[in-house]
Amino acid sequence: MADIRHNWTKEQIREIYDRPLLSLVLDAAIVHRQHHVYGEVQISSLLSIKTGGCSEDCAYCPQAARFHTDVKVHALMKVDEVIKSAENAKAGGASRFCMGAAWREVRDNRDFDRVIDMVKAVNELDMEVCCTLGMLTPHQADRLAEAGLYAYNHNIDTSEEHYGEVITTRTYDDRLNTLSNVRKAGISVCSGGIIGLGEKDDDRVGMLFTLANLPQHPESVPINVLVPVAGTPLADNNRVPFDELVRMIATARIVMPDSAVRLSAGRLELSIAEQAMCFMAGANSIFAGDKLLTTPNPEYNADMDMFQTLGLKPKAAFADGQPKGRLKKVEEAAS
Repeated sequence: MADIRHNWTKEQIREIYDRPLLSLVLDAAIVHRQHHVYGEVQISSLLSIKTGGCSEDCAYCPQAARFHTDVKVHALMKVDEVIKSAENAKAGGASRFCMGAAWREVRDNRDFDRVIDMVKAVNELDMEVCCTLGMLTPHQADRLAEAGLYAYNHNIDTSEEHYGEVITTRTYDDRLNTLSNVRKAGISVCSGGIIGLGEKDDDRVGMLFTLANLPQHPESVPINVLVPVAGTPLADNNRVPFDELVRMIATARIVMPDSAVRLSAGRLELSIAEQAMCFMAGANSIFAGDKLLTTPNPEYNADMDMFQTLGLKPKAAFADGQPKGRLKKVEEAAS
């Protein structure tokens, strides 16, 4: 078994990242087989429960109010609408259901009360329920945990050094503080980033360095590829070459062996053969459905055909041994 380490240096991660691609994929596949059921891939579904009108200036995001995109503002969905979407996702093979709201941070108001009701309702479906709602206070994280939230997504996006080139309306420490609040509340942490933001290889290594040296590795690490959207500052960025995505997935797998590595945004552009190499390199989760928040995503039927072709099988909810419901609270993540 590969060691679970929290003392990686950037130089050590860069050495892994720079290995010849096929050797890197083979090394990652060995680690993956040691820590996970090879060929088992979790299907997750992501629903935008409140769309657009966000006050942030994330340069990649079409939901920012200051950018002129085709995304229309929609108020927070009703609980029964969310339940129906979750039921449809489960029927399509999803074992995790994630709800995303275009908020800078959670506010203690009736909208948050409604989200709490959504969490409770989806939890009753025996799905892993996840939220991504922006920044959280410790009290808000506790409320979500008590409602039965399984996981909370809050990506760090890129390296600390490159972060200010992408976002100015919140700091890197703001992101890390929310992850700490989530961890202390006993909620599983989902945190990764995006490649294609104009970053250098050192920034990609730096992002993995931050995640791999947290007191506990995120249980889930999404690796997203930028989907350029007209009207955003990064609309003209070049598409990330496929081999660079594989390199990121494989490196993440090696430095965070127990984490689920999620093949996330940008998957629509990949062929089945390219996705197969991502799975070989250690990806063991995908988002399914025709939308990933506001950007296109492969449909369920196409994914099921791919699973059959590649001999993959869907991973059941709670298969990692984390119990349904709240984990034991931790006073300090490092303790």
